Amino acid sequence: MPSIPIFCVDAFTDTPFTGNPAAICVLPSDQPDIWMQSLAAEMNLSETAFVKESGKNIFNLRWFTPTVEVDLCGHATLASAFALWEKGYADKNEPIGFDTRSGRLTAELTAKGVTLDFPLVSPEPCEEPAGLFKALRQTPQAFMKAGSDYLVELCCADHVRTATPDFFALSKIPMRGVIVTAGGDEPDVDFVSRFFAPAVGINEDPVTGSAHCALGPYWMEKTGKNILTARQVSKRSGMVYVEVKNGRVSLTGKAVMVWEGAICRGDS
Repeated sequence: MPSIPIFCVDAFTDTPFTGNPAAICVLPSDQPDIWMQSLAAEMNLSETAFVKESGKNIFNLRWFTPTVEVDLCGHATLASAFALWEKGYADKNEPIGFDTRSGRLTAELTAKGVTLDFPLVSPEPCEEPAGLFKALRQTPQAFMKAGSDYLVELCCADHVRTATPDFFALSKIPMRGVIVTAGGDEPDVDFVSRFFAPAVGINEDPVTGSAHCALGPYWMEKTGKNILTARQVSKRSGMVYVEVKNGRVSLTGKAVMVWEGAICRGDS
């Protein structure tokens, strides 16, 4: 098999070694699932994205953690669009369409960065799954189900920053992950969050675009604002600009390429 281009992009940041890194593999042809999962394990990032052109500025897109394929990933979608534009695989003057397990997603280059059009996730009241609050080591202000995740509001941003969950206990709870959030305590930051997903091989995701599909409508309801500025307060940190409109969520962030290379062996 000929070598395959691969790039690493830090998403939701304009500073290298911050934000959320994703590996972007540009496939010349379809590859077996086991090969893609093995490569994602080799990369050992929260997500490795596989893109394959299917038309002008249209690409098939799949996302893999080191252990499983997932249905939706914001930062790796943003990183994929950025890499495709930067390396000349897509026309910068046109939006990119991604065909995914979550339907058609679009990415557009704007003055603020890369803007993604994603499906809205409506948080709904629910019962606590056994052991979640104990595993988080936190007492929630509010608790909701958000698609395949749980959303937990804490009393303040400082409690979000200093949370130290029991990751082993969290990994046993049936879910993709848990979002912890609180109102922002910085000028011009509406809310903060962190995202823990040990059940899919990621103890903490540095910046989680897909979580903001639920955080956007949740904080719109609380603040009355449909345009919000969010900071994910992981160790790497990152900024997400969120707009809720017409049953969809727009996520905007910057990106920076950190390295590029080629996969020399294609056999699994």
